[in-house]
Amino acid sequence: MRVLHFFKTYYPDSFGGVERTIHAIATGSLSHGVRSDVLSLSRNPLRNTVEFDGHTAYKAKLDLEFASTGFSRDALSKFKRLSAKADLVHYHFPWPFMDVVHLLHPPGKPTIVTYHSDIVKQRMLLQLYRPLMHRFLSSVDRIVATSPNYLDSSNVLQLYRNKTVVIPIGLDESHYPRAADSLKVSWRVRFPKPFFLFVGVLRYYKGLHTLIEAARYVQADILIVGEGPMEAELKAQTKKIGSTNVHFLGAVDDAGKAALLEMCTAFVFPSHLRSEAYGLALVEAAMFGKPLISCEIGTGASFVNKHEETGLVLPPGDVPSLINAMETYLRRPEVAARHGFNASIRYSGELTAARMTQRYLKLYRSLLVPRVEDTP
Repeated sequence: MRVLHFFKTYYPDSFGGVERTIHAIATGSLSHGVRSDVLSLSRNPLRNTVEFDGHTAYKAKLDLEFASTGFSRDALSKFKRLSAKADLVHYHFPWPFMDVVHLLHPPGKPTIVTYHSDIVKQRMLLQLYRPLMHRFLSSVDRIVATSPNYLDSSNVLQLYRNKTVVIPIGLDESHYPRAADSLKVSWRVRFPKPFFLFVGVLRYYKGLHTLIEAARYVQADILIVGEGPMEAELKAQTKKIGSTNVHFLGAVDDAGKAALLEMCTAFVFPSHLRSEAYGLALVEAAMFGKPLISCEIGTGASFVNKHEETGLVLPPGDVPSLINAMETYLRRPEVAARHGFNASIRYSGELTAARMTQRYLKLYRSLLVPRVEDTP
């Protein structure tokens, strides 16, 4: 079987949440006889077309970007050529230009789309895009929601519920080697007090302003790993309120991140808007057996983190609730240990890359097997 994945960005140009999902499916399905190609856009298509972990990342020339949407004339011909070789085309939504390519060059074979997120931020442009979006979603054979929570809360997905299946995103533990003891010792010297950890891109929907405000009242350090467009504003907030226990660590390599995940009291993920559609960082923390603190925003975050089972789920933007949650784990280590253990069990049973890949393989095969009524 040959599968073509189509999304706006991929390795080596970028490697965010959607890209990591594509990578996990492509690498996980390889041993099951599935050959994957990935087509995405790049400013340097010749240099960045690469063989990568058993699959090929093809690039089309990026012509321009507008409202987080890349456009490419080159992609039209490359999609037509690569989709002709594929048995199945796997789209990753949202990317309005992808809809155009699909409708201009229907691949003539089974198609699925993983629906990673509603369009949340560009509400005005959504009004113009909506007719195209519905033509695209109506034309594909199956839609995949990444959690039952998102399926239930998305007004768009409700219109296509009869052809939507749920396949949660999972991660491969082998990609996260445990940190050396010497590295953990060096971090402990630097941060000797108990600490709570956030890992992610510093974006507007991550709710970090709430975490910084709550930190003033918690007797522990708050370590923020990552970079992003909100960094200057968040640092200015920290300085203004005089917090000395909030530490911006910037980018941290994989070994350092593993050390911090092993050592933290709990993982805090205070995203307060639906733009946080899933929260792979929560899956990472669950893999490391850490109790989770997140917010109820009707998305996959509350699928990964089960309230009072794997962690605590709070009202979004609620500073007192966040203070109370962190204090609970500081005062009651037995609760933290129980929630962390349950998080590791949930990861092993529901959130591994192998489990996700098995579900996609089942879906692929169901679309490729001829229907009984089509058989002579």
